[in-house]
Amino acid sequence: MVFEATLIGLLCYLGALSSPWLFGLTGGWYLLSRPLVSGMLVGLILGDVKTGIMIGVAVQAVYIAMVTPGGSMPADLNFVAYPAIALGILSGKGPEVAVALAATIGIAGTILFNTMMVLNSFWNHRADSALERGDERGIYLNSAIWPQATNFVLRFVPTFIAVYFGAQYISGFMDSLPAIVISTMSVLGGILPAVGIAILLKQIIKNYTMIIYFLVGFICIVFLKLNMVALVIVGALLALIHYNYKPEAPQTAAAKSTVDDEDEF
Repeated sequence: MVFEATLIGLLCYLGALSSPWLFGLTGGWYLLSRPLVSGMLVGLILGDVKTGIMIGVAVQAVYIAMVTPGGSMPADLNFVAYPAIALGILSGKGPEVAVALAATIGIAGTILFNTMMVLNSFWNHRADSALERGDERGIYLNSAIWPQATNFVLRFVPTFIAVYFGAQYISGFMDSLPAIVISTMSVLGGILPAVGIAILLKQIIKNYTMIIYFLVGFICIVFLKLNMVALVIVGALLALIHYNYKPEAPQTAAAKSTVDDEDEF
């Protein structure tokens, strides 16, 4: 299990917000730290790709509308993507319980993220002091090497410990919990993806009448049992109808008054 925990810890570091190795944010934060991607990778490492993808899809739905403006972190998606999904797979309790675990670990991960920000301020002050002394090596070490070493330690070590020891104890720990706790976690885990989708709709829908298209898709999936290919075709037809045949916007009052003034002359 040491090898698997090491791989997952390395992926957690490579996908961190401030890790520069995989084209910066492009290959790390916006690719490896997406739960949909990490679920497949962690499942492949732990030998259960199907469960990894199922958990990754459920967790991705929760955080699908999460944004991090200016480094603001409502939850640390990196810890959600790796130690949380790994523990979800190892627990063997299904995607719903894994989602509840991910939400808890993601919020706790913000503590480590803020710790890293505080330590980076320390390295910045040391780099400023090196700059005043004209110490080029000190500038390089305190602006590039030590901050990345701190980032590595704060990402790799907790992930390694969680996966290595979690593999031995998480299943027994989950079995020891009362049934009501597991049921509560399952209910919460089932609700959280819906909350994520609702937040996304809140962000992208300008006119609340547009929600009718979401409801049409819901009916097609739940009641008509259409597959995704058929749903895409239905969605494309509805988009074509909406954008080609929607009524034109009424003229504004200002435009009407301008026309009236010209008629008087």
